[in-house]
Amino acid sequence: MRMTDSVVARIAALRTTPTPDLRDMWRELFDSDPPRYNRRFLESRLAYRIQELAYGGLKPETIKRLEALGEQLDGGKIDVRRQHADNRPIVGTRLIREYQGVEHSVTVLVDGFEYQGRPYKSLSAIARAITGTRWNGLVFFGVRRSGAGQ
Repeated sequence: MRMTDSVVARIAALRTTPTPDLRDMWRELFDSDPPRYNRRFLESRLAYRIQELAYGGLKPETIKRLEALGEQLDGGKIDVRRQHADNRPIVGTRLIREYQGVEHSVTVLVDGFEYQGRPYKSLSAIARAITGTRWNGLVFFGVRRSGAGQ
């Protein structure tokens, strides 16, 4: 079997691998605990890491270009970059929550969220629209546990 066959097989197997095993694989491949994002996030990052280890990572000039683009977005303030990554789901992620027997789906946008075809600035506003009470949106949609690092 060629190396490419092995890489393709490993990536294909991610879709049927139980989530606890994906988390173990993350620890093995990244030498750190996995983030608490959804399963698709884990699958996509693990697929990239498998390819990166097999074929090599980004070229240094590509990394420099990406860093320059990132600085244009956040002024080079690493704390802004980390805060955004830690507190907000990735753009394009669909958050699904069942509440009182009804499934509610939210899409993460660049500048907010979309729920029932309407834009919202925060998940908390959507949770309030669904429940009629005040909720921490990240907690309501299961992105963060109640009382976890604010």
